[in-house]
Amino acid sequence: MRVSSLFGSFNVLSAAKNASQVSDSSFESPLGGSGNSLATNQTDGAYSSTAKQEGKDSNASDERNGLGEPPSSNGKPVIDGASTISDGVELGESETEDKATGHVPKLSFHPSYAVVDIAPAPAPPDRKRTDEDGNAAQASPPVHTPSIEPPAEHIKNDPRTHPEINETPTRNEAAKPLPAVVSITRMNELLRQSRHSYRSAKPLWPSAADEDIISAKSEIENAPYVNDPKLHAPLYRNVSMFRRSYELMERILKVYVYREGKSPVFHRPPLQGIYASEGWFMKLMEANRKFVTKDPAKAHLFYFPFSSRQLEEALYVPGSHKKSNLIAFLEDYLTTIRGRYPYWNRTGGADHFAVACHDWAAYETRRVMPNSIRALCNSDVNEGFEFGKDVALPETKIRSPKNLLADIGGKPPSQRDTLAFFAGRMHGYLRPVLLRHWQDKEPDMKIFGKMPKVKRQPSYMEYMKRSKYCICPRGFEVNSPRVVEAIFFECVPVIISDNFVPPFFEILNWESFAVFVPEKDIPDLKTILLSIPNKRYVEMQQRVKKVQRHFLWHARPEKYDIFHMTLHSVWFNRIFSFR
Repeated sequence: MRVSSLFGSFNVLSAAKNASQVSDSSFESPLGGSGNSLATNQTDGAYSSTAKQEGKDSNASDERNGLGEPPSSNGKPVIDGASTISDGVELGESETEDKATGHVPKLSFHPSYAVVDIAPAPAPPDRKRTDEDGNAAQASPPVHTPSIEPPAEHIKNDPRTHPEINETPTRNEAAKPLPAVVSITRMNELLRQSRHSYRSAKPLWPSAADEDIISAKSEIENAPYVNDPKLHAPLYRNVSMFRRSYELMERILKVYVYREGKSPVFHRPPLQGIYASEGWFMKLMEANRKFVTKDPAKAHLFYFPFSSRQLEEALYVPGSHKKSNLIAFLEDYLTTIRGRYPYWNRTGGADHFAVACHDWAAYETRRVMPNSIRALCNSDVNEGFEFGKDVALPETKIRSPKNLLADIGGKPPSQRDTLAFFAGRMHGYLRPVLLRHWQDKEPDMKIFGKMPKVKRQPSYMEYMKRSKYCICPRGFEVNSPRVVEAIFFECVPVIISDNFVPPFFEILNWESFAVFVPEKDIPDLKTILLSIPNKRYVEMQQRVKKVQRHFLWHARPEKYDIFHMTLHSVWFNRIFSFR
């Protein structure tokens, strides 16, 4: 069947869903048309259980690019590896499940993991994503958005005239294939290497914005050491570089937001639930007067305001096991953008970016915009995340859009009487392993499945507020809101998710305030946590409180908050990949 106007006639789309029949190529355009003198930080580093196995210090510094990791604590090894989680009954799941199957739809490719005493799980069938209450998302009437006349210089848009617009970015051809499990130590190495090995496609013609980027890069690389009391140096890979880069972003960055696209996929951000990061960024970016420019010729970056969550809600046919129509929709959108503007073709999309939090977004955008900067919640090394280009976006669970900071905080270290806490549904292969080893095994290890509702027993939130360590295992995918929840409640995150790239990885020194444990080391979890001296734990907990500012949404963005950090990471990666 043909959907004549994809979002102008949403009832037709619903009927198509019920019939489980949607053509992969018969819908019209989504736009309505056819279609280094740098001082490294002094920190104590982190604990890493893979450091011994790898036989090297995971915190070797690199002064040339300012990406040096902190030295290990007192010469002790570091505890490495890890993941994130977040599906307590009260604060919501990182993934919802189909009531009939209880499984999540998976992409066609998925790495095999070495998991303790468990065989690789079979690929689960597709399931319909719902909101926090289990209800299907409702579509809103389409919103009219003005179009922009095509530029006069059509020659710049024509790939037949300039076939080099599809030029592949420069990468290190000698790079070895990644192993099935990439440790946090190896991720640090990959990030350092990316500063030398990854370069985006060369612009076809110069612009004033390019000169700004070249100048900014020089200033950041030669940033003098600063002792800024507002920035706690151990939290950052290089506080001087970060501070200078952030200052330059505030001073010169201009972003052009494409106005094309119809609601609900475009310009209608989800502001509640586990996909709210992409929604709040879209809302705040489109309303921003400081960074947004109406003149695309002055832009350093170009933003695609689409929602990966709304794309899935609008187009995915439950049970079809197909994402091809979602990809075709985005391709149609980009075809229209390329036809109306010269800017994508000038750089091959290298100065364009998207912010997406749905699990499938990594797959969809990798196919459609491989050279663009992608801020992704599902930041999986083995699913196409590229260091030096892509940004790991925090997955935040928003329960009340009207009260974004409700219940923030937790007890001080001396009043946290539980060693470790986890509660959540059995999403994915890893959580059953966690429960098999630790549920009801140790009184100070509060490890649950679905949170029991028992009188006089602490709630999910109360456990997080009173626990020393909050266990963050992966769910169906590597990402989970539980990492941010732990920071929100000032609990040291223990990330158990192989191949997961932590948020703002190019800026933050995660090993200074979080513990990374490889999935295979779940049987040794308590031993690992008890090996951390109390002094070190208290230090990490205090750093969690200090880094918290970078993970908070505000109705009106504040300096260094999650909105600004997301935009900064996109800006930072563009500067250092520019050729």
